[in-house]
Amino acid sequence: MVADPRYGFETRAIHAGQEPDPRTGAVIVPIYQTSTYAQDGVGGTREGDYEYSRTANPTRTALEEALAALEGGRHALAFASGMAASDAVLRTTLRPGDHLLLGNDVYGGTFRLIDKVLTEWGVNYSVAALSDLDEVRAAMRPETKLIWCESPTNPLLGIADIAALAELAHVGGAKLVVDNTFATPYLQTPLELGADIVVHSTTKYLGGHSDVVGGAVITDSDELRERLFFLRNSAGAVPGAFDAWLTLRGLKTLAVRMERHCSNAELVAEALSVHPKVERVYYPGLAEHPGHSMAAKQMRRFGGMVSFTHVDGEQAALNVAARTKLFILAESLGGVESLIEHPGRMTHASVAGSLLQVPPELVRLSVGIEDAHDLLADLRYALDAS
Repeated sequence: MVADPRYGFETRAIHAGQEPDPRTGAVIVPIYQTSTYAQDGVGGTREGDYEYSRTANPTRTALEEALAALEGGRHALAFASGMAASDAVLRTTLRPGDHLLLGNDVYGGTFRLIDKVLTEWGVNYSVAALSDLDEVRAAMRPETKLIWCESPTNPLLGIADIAALAELAHVGGAKLVVDNTFATPYLQTPLELGADIVVHSTTKYLGGHSDVVGGAVITDSDELRERLFFLRNSAGAVPGAFDAWLTLRGLKTLAVRMERHCSNAELVAEALSVHPKVERVYYPGLAEHPGHSMAAKQMRRFGGMVSFTHVDGEQAALNVAARTKLFILAESLGGVESLIEHPGRMTHASVAGSLLQVPPELVRLSVGIEDAHDLLADLRYALDAS
């Protein structure tokens, strides 16, 4: 089996779940663009138990097998979006009266889902700096059932000790969820560090080309897989066959893309750290980053995301975001093209006024795979003009 972890990451990304089609010999997994399947008899499905594409689809199955192989998990389930995946995890692991511990630097959409939707369902939450284990211990309650972690975080690139968090969660009878979107399984495999559940917005690096929206959940738990599968089938938050195919295509080049993303981001972070218009750079690859040593321990490299604050405040930060030419002003991240955004006004507007509010002078970069010297010149021009 190509999913065997003894195969290298790049080999699994290209082959796991993607054997040549046995009928035609097609090397690439076909797009099974069908809603339903002929059955051998009433209640009798053919090989693969395919009966209706909300329940299962062969293209989606191939994607799930590949995702599980890359994250080192037994099960993977693909969803229509990253938020659909997160919602499914929350609804299958929490019940009214339960408590959730949330990192104090988390994606605005995740916070909005928990703060505006889950609380109406009777779920309680509190916020803690997950990089501070003493603060995590103090925040844990008898009714805590879940710790929701991002590492690196969005948008301040904070780093948490995943293995230590997993131990704290399990001692308290809770599960640890790690949103691995920023790191990808190429850089970090949280299940191997003790996490119970990994979630992804496959829209980002896994798809890699800004042309598809999707999400995924990976776990070793048979019970959780069955509950997630039941909820997904009941609620219907499934990706279509073409979306699954696009994501599967993206996985094939994930390793080589991430190497270039990381190399470019390292150069960008170093250049920003000495620019007079930059107050602070948030990038775990810099030695002065508080999570640098932990990131070096649990990650292969430091990722393609860089954030920084402008010395002249919010308007200057907005000016930078408006003046780049190669860095496209847009939300999302992880595509081959470089993107720039203002989190306070864009991706993290939903946390304004909360404990998770981001600095108004913050700029976030998704560093693409273009020529690094061109990207550096673009940023210098925008900063010098700000």
